[in-house]
Amino acid sequence: MIWDSRAYRVPIIAGAILVTPWTAQALGEEPIWHVGNSGTYVLAGLTFAGTSFTWWARIHLGRFWSNSITRKEGHQLIDTGPYGLVRHPIYTGLIGAILATGAAIATVTALLGALLIAYGLWQKARMEEGFLTAEFGADAYGPYRRRVPMLVPFSRPR
Repeated sequence: MIWDSRAYRVPIIAGAILVTPWTAQALGEEPIWHVGNSGTYVLAGLTFAGTSFTWWARIHLGRFWSNSITRKEGHQLIDTGPYGLVRHPIYTGLIGAILATGAAIATVTALLGALLIAYGLWQKARMEEGFLTAEFGADAYGPYRRRVPMLVPFSRPR
């Protein structure tokens, strides 16, 4: 593991442990709310939507996708499809899906785990921002950053 990746890997791993039902079971936790049948369908739909958005982005990125922050041969800036809505749509979809999952499980540990995973993905997106700015240069990546929000669609770009 690259040392710099600890900034996002540690919260994601810790969050994944906390979100599992075994953690809540081992701690004797009960849900702090019950979403009911309608809530279950809504949260399942949000989880599905987030996962679908992630897959759309992954497929759209094609051969330029990598699990680690690295340069691919022929690397180019993708700003179409989901990348025209947010600069990091894979993380946007994953964050949406995990927050909906945490809300559905509704234990303190699941909610904390979901927040830790979301934080880890946000950290990774921030690291990628620096990498992409260095790779493509401020002249190429800067206008994209000013035009497209980082993680939240239809928000003001930063």
